[in-house]
Amino acid sequence: MKIAIVGAGPAGLYFAYLMKKADPAHDILVLEQNQKGATYGFGVVFSDAALTHLEDADDAFYAALDARAEHWDDLTIVHRGERVPIDGNGFSGISRLALLEILQDLCAEAGVEVCHGETIEDLERFDDCDLVVGADGVNSTVRRLLDARFQPQVSELTNRFIWYGTGKVFPTLSLTFRSHDTGSYVAHHYRYAPDKSTFIVECDAETFERGGFEQMEPEASRRLCEEIFASDLEGHPLISNTSIWRRFPVLTNANWRAGNTVLIGDALRSIHFSIGSGTRLAMEDAIALFQAFQKQPGKVSDALDLFIEGRKPQVEKLLSGARGSYEWYEEFASRLALDPMALAYDYMTRSGRVSEERLAKIAPRFTNAWRAQRSSAPPVLR
Repeated sequence: MKIAIVGAGPAGLYFAYLMKKADPAHDILVLEQNQKGATYGFGVVFSDAALTHLEDADDAFYAALDARAEHWDDLTIVHRGERVPIDGNGFSGISRLALLEILQDLCAEAGVEVCHGETIEDLERFDDCDLVVGADGVNSTVRRLLDARFQPQVSELTNRFIWYGTGKVFPTLSLTFRSHDTGSYVAHHYRYAPDKSTFIVECDAETFERGGFEQMEPEASRRLCEEIFASDLEGHPLISNTSIWRRFPVLTNANWRAGNTVLIGDALRSIHFSIGSGTRLAMEDAIALFQAFQKQPGKVSDALDLFIEGRKPQVEKLLSGARGSYEWYEEFASRLALDPMALAYDYMTRSGRVSEERLAKIAPRFTNAWRAQRSSAPPVLR
């Protein structure tokens, strides 16, 4: 098969690697508009369940990822300066650049051609390809060029967020809630290297306006965020990498394929960073697409139909959970009146799919602590 993949992010590279490794006769070209080594953001995170899926798909990739990743077992909620640990939440973090380097090396070993600094204006250059994969992110050119056939829908959340890094190393994936003169903030932070952490700052629209961030220069914005989370950063500065305030785009597509062209990863749908599954979902798309071609070798249309049939219900389930999560964050400021333990419980059940009984199985230590606090609380007079 002759395959063109637009986008050398985790989804595009992983699919290229899996296909070429399975059949070296495949002619695979990956095109990426950015230069090699250029990437946005800092770290990415995988749950233990996601790592198990990646291990099952390919031992070589999993071993390389596991060797360079940071691992931890708990999630930590910080509210009013109190830390609430929540067990049963194993995660691993890795630099986004390190992840891409692993995939680029595996692609090179397998014989995949990856061309950086390549932009596309139309899809005519792929007319002789058996398969075209749009793996070029939320602002996908492939999707835009076939907009009428994919029928995307995009809306933006009202909260603002900005993605920083820091040299402060955090022991677990943490959510830190802070009140400030300008309003309410939450930081999503975790280590992705022995000496580095991702630090995403989020606030509601009212706080964003009151803080004057719209008119601020990037440096002033960074300094204010350092001030707000000074007790958490402990003197470590925030590090910018084209860090700008954004509203999260909620993207879906009515159709996943247009003829022999298919979308995967963020080009297909966005998943809110609060559930830490964007990169996982993209790479699982790549696995599912690869497995469909293993079952229907050379039969492009049949393989794409099989991919969609098997993958779509799984994605829709995750998107439903993501919806419950981002809706919770859109209103997080109103929940800061809760005490730390109650806020943590409210957070863990935010999707509507986790009952107290299920939470007790996932996080028994936390649930027992929550129940103990609740049973000792004074009665509410009515």
